[in-house]
Order: sequence, then C-alpha cells, then structure tokens
Amino acid sequence: MESPAERDLIARMTRQEPEALRDFQAAYTPLLRYIIAPILPDPRDQEECLADAVHRAWERIGQFDRTGGSFSGWLSVLARNTALNHLRSQNRRPQWESLDGRGQLIDPAPTPEQALLQKERLQAVVRAVSGLSDRDRALFYRKYYYYQSTAQMAAELGLTERAVEGRLYRIRKRLQKELGGDDHD
Repeated sequence: MESPAERDLIARMTRQEPEALRDFQAAYTPLLRYIIAPILPDPRDQEECLADAVHRAWERIGQFDRTGGSFSGWLSVLARNTALNHLRSQNRRPQWESLDGRGQLIDPAPTPEQALLQKERLQAVVRAVSGLSDRDRALFYRKYYYYQSTAQMAAELGLTERAVEGRLYRIRKRLQKELGGDDHD
C-alpha cells in the first residue's frame, strides 16, 4: 500500500511534471542502487544503469498497476531487469585488450586449445556435481547457483546455519578432491 506522498509522486510522474523526476530520484535512488550494486560491481556501470533505470521508470510509469503489487516492488523488478540487461550487454561486447601497449589490440577469445580445456573442465565439474547425492546437489545449487544465503537455506531446511555451513564445506572438499584441487586432505 502506497503512502499519500508516494501516490502523489506517482500521479505527478504520470503527468510528466519535471519536479517529479527530481523528487523521484531523491526518494528512490538508494533503493535502485541497493538492487543494482550486487549485479554490476563496477561503479561506472552502476551509474550508467542507475540513469537508465530512472529513465525507464519515468517512461513506463503509466504501466504501473497497483493491483499487481507495490510501487517499490514494481520499481525493484524494473531496476533488477535493467541491471541484468546491462550485464548481458557487457557480456556480448568483445572485450579488447592492448597486446603490448603500442595500441595494437587483440581479441581475448580463447585459442582452440584453451576452448577444449575449458570444455573438458566444465564436463568434469558437471560429472562431479552429478555424482553428489540429491540432497547435497540441491544444497550446492541453492548456494552457488541461486545464491541463497546460509541463513535462508537453514530456515527452509529446518537446520542450523552451522549445519548448513558444515555440509557445504564437505561438499566443497569432495568436489575439490574429485576435480584434483590442491587443498584436499
């Protein structure tokens, strides 16, 4: 449920009042930064994405529907999607690097040998994770694929955080051993 001030701001944004943009930025920039920062760690990327998110909110305010949820929720999704789009865009662009400082550029794409090694490593990781028990594999995916916190996993599984951390430690050690890591006993 929006506060009266929030409803007023939404109405002014819908009418495209210039002061509403300033008020929107003052009120919601911290929320937008909070959502964008974990996705885009580079401060320059964050600033570009923040400007893009504010612009999108300004343009799409007419799409906000109170029956679909709160304004903060709508804005959070908009900011997250904008940040993910920025990240995808970065990953599609070739990352050129200077070869020797003389202005010659090289493409950092892997050589055929490097690509083959990467493929073999990936296959080894997939085999190792597939060899885990269903319970351990689910825990592994929750932590390293879905980025769930230990506290959240513990609460959902009815375990203590220490128990979850212990299981994750044993899973990491097992995978290290199977993949030939240096830190296994």
